Amino acid sequence: MEPEVLEAELVLPNYLSFKRVQTYEKYPKGQARGRHWKHLKQILQAENYQNYSPDEPNYVNIESPPSIHPCKRICDITGFEAPYHDPRTKLRYANTEVFKTIRSLPNEYVQRYLALRNAAVVLK
Repeated sequence: MEPEVLEAELVLPNYLSFKRVQTYEKYPKGQARGRHWKHLKQILQAENYQNYSPDEPNYVNIESPPSIHPCKRICDITGFEAPYHDPRTKLRYANTEVFKTIRSLPNEYVQRYLALRNAAVVLK
């Protein structure tokens, strides 16, 4: 290496006049540079929920109007999304293996599955 380069000390000023906002001015030492997220407790303390009507949904009351989207159909056996239903037993199923299982179930088990879904019907 060249001895001139080793001996030279390059000193840059802290403030560069051509820059508009210096990072040391914007974020003093020890201050976070990212977005600050509030916890639920901080949100609850900041808001005045006493001024809201009790029918309006917010973070404090969990009651809200029913959804406008249709509910998903779930397989009664596996819990996966079920695009099919058995016309004989009225059970929903996800694939052919589950359909074979449904057809082999006794009538009392089918009634129990329907009762879990609140769709109990009398099968013939």
